[in-house]
Amino acid sequence: MTSQCWSCGTPDPQPFYRLRGIPISSCVLLDSRAEAVEFGTGDLELCFCEACGFIQNDLFDPDLLDYSQDYEESQGFSPTFETFAQGLVDRLVERYGIRGKKVFEVGCGKGDFLSLICKSGGNEGLGIDPGYREGRLDPDIDATVIQEFFTEPKPELTGDLICCRHTLEHIQPVGQFVDLIRRSAAQRAGSVAFFEVPDTSRILKEGAFWDVYYEHCSYFTLGSLGRLFRAAGFDLLSLRTGYDDQYLLLEAKVRDSESSHPVAAENDLDETRTGVRSFVRATEKAIAEWERRLDEAKASARKVVIWGASSKGVAFLTSLRNGDVVEYAVDINPHKQGRFLPGAGQEIVGPDFLEGYGPDLVIPMNPIYIEEIRADLARRGLTPEILAV
Repeated sequence: MTSQCWSCGTPDPQPFYRLRGIPISSCVLLDSRAEAVEFGTGDLELCFCEACGFIQNDLFDPDLLDYSQDYEESQGFSPTFETFAQGLVDRLVERYGIRGKKVFEVGCGKGDFLSLICKSGGNEGLGIDPGYREGRLDPDIDATVIQEFFTEPKPELTGDLICCRHTLEHIQPVGQFVDLIRRSAAQRAGSVAFFEVPDTSRILKEGAFWDVYYEHCSYFTLGSLGRLFRAAGFDLLSLRTGYDDQYLLLEAKVRDSESSHPVAAENDLDETRTGVRSFVRATEKAIAEWERRLDEAKASARKVVIWGASSKGVAFLTSLRNGDVVEYAVDINPHKQGRFLPGAGQEIVGPDFLEGYGPDLVIPMNPIYIEEIRADLARRGLTPEILAV
């Protein structure tokens, strides 16, 4: 198969990691275990561009996905995540004077971040996302959401701040999409773009098989993200990691000259190349270790749950031959509770359920939440072993 890099256009990015028959979506809410285990699947082949460091799933088919269905991606019910989001808002409001301004968020989800930045800065908000659900925006703010995909830079689709958080990794033509963002930003003098995506460097180093999903078709490091935006005509204002180095955070503005200079954080191509070469071996080791732990739990008749009923949980459980040792997936998001995980089939329960269930082992799908989870369990008089991915 002949292909080209979706970011820079270089032909024949090199394949290095393959998965077959994985769930096409991780955040769709399903009504029964039978429906969940029969959920649609697709294939994945991660390919690495030697020229720019971008990684893509060459087998991705966007027609398989439907973000307008019962899709629940919100992380806003976690105090840990809310603290992080508020910190981002405070930085953007203070650094760029986003007060009484217009904020446009592409891929706004249920409007959590849009609500937060409008309230914090007294801003007017406009979001666009086909998966938005009526009634989820804070009613006390001046904001609206268009339930569509962002496909063209209409005059009204811009802002003094253009945000796009955890959306670019779902986009296949990333070069075209960032150019679309540039054209949107160019309609408003001084417009700042803020992007947030997962950090692929960490995934490669850890062999984090739980962070590779079908709907994430595009994977970025600091370098490949920075190069993409500079190639599209942006000047980088900030390029860094955050959230315990799990996310990449980029701030940029439309370049007003022809010259473009890389920032130090972009110098990671050799490191990415090394990570790509070792990733398969690292994932095999990580999978074997988790399968061993679950075998031991089953042999000891221990009750096991994961905490975090979203993409990480789905990828984790469907990658293991003995994922069914985990009986339930816990999530504090009430919109998920009582539903079932795509592909894996576990029922999603709230923390209250654990009081009667009494788990022996709790596996947080993100280590940043360990203390939050530990405190929640302690309030309920529960002291299971906690072992995060």
